[in-house]
Amino acid sequence: IKLIRTYKLDQKSQILDVGCGKGYLLQEIKLLLPKIKIVGFDISKYAISNAHPNIKKKLFKYDAAKPFPFKRKKFDLVISINTIHNLKINDLKKSLEEIERVGKKSFIAVESFRNDLELFNLQCWALTCQSFFSKTEWEWLFKEYKFRGDYEFIYFI
Repeated sequence: IKLIRTYKLDQKSQILDVGCGKGYLLQEIKLLLPKIKIVGFDISKYAISNAHPNIKKKLFKYDAAKPFPFKRKKFDLVISINTIHNLKINDLKKSLEEIERVGKKSFIAVESFRNDLELFNLQCWALTCQSFFSKTEWEWLFKEYKFRGDYEFIYFI
């Protein structure tokens, strides 16, 4: 509900989930706003093939490092939760640029660290992570790459 309120989503909105997994977040949003237009993609064929039947047709297998197959500013909101830190830095830049290009607003969450213990925990637990950046480094990258969306950090404490 907070996501819907914060981004003023309604039945006419369009939302894209980059790295949607099985699409659980999109399914929950669809339950609250049945007429909202949702689209999601993920690199995992398994995730897409095991998505909730109500939204499975709105999801497809795709790599977040490639140019997104959508027109400029098509979506009212683009979300990406726990995905882009799995990209190497050159692909990370491309993905952030694509999120900016296709979305009017955006929200991403990335795994990060604030100290050596959190970095160690991140390295041990985030097995697919390619971009190990501190909060300060992420913020610098967002500014450098001209990412104007909202973001949040996840820490392994």
